Amino acid sequence: MSVERCHPIQQDSPDHNPAGKFDDEGYPAYSMGHAAEILGVTQAFLRSLDAAELLTPGRSEGGHRRYSRYQLRLAARARELIDQGTALDSACRIIILEDQLAEARRINTELQHTHRPKPDRPGPVSG
Repeated sequence: MSVERCHPIQQDSPDHNPAGKFDDEGYPAYSMGHAAEILGVTQAFLRSLDAAELLTPGRSEGGHRRYSRYQLRLAARARELIDQGTALDSACRIIILEDQLAEARRINTELQHTHRPKPDRPGPVSG
């Protein structure tokens, strides 16, 4: 059920570049306490999103949960839906469907740009 796009950078990876982590929205940079503070939620709320399988936070070497900017956006959306009266399970399902729709739209746009007819070739005949 998770919509994770988090790919922690491995120590031996050629992409292990501290400057690249600033732009990587999937990098698990935020501790649970810091994530909760940023979002204005409790740590228990973040644990509930993990239990509901909306988020699967990374883990530090000491086993502590670490959240990415992408995960913080999902958690903020969950908080918004729950504050509006949506049940946790329903909020998680809505977020997953929203994420899938956004990804499908991104792919559709990409395919439209890569598969346009060339100007010198006639396009499909409509009628």
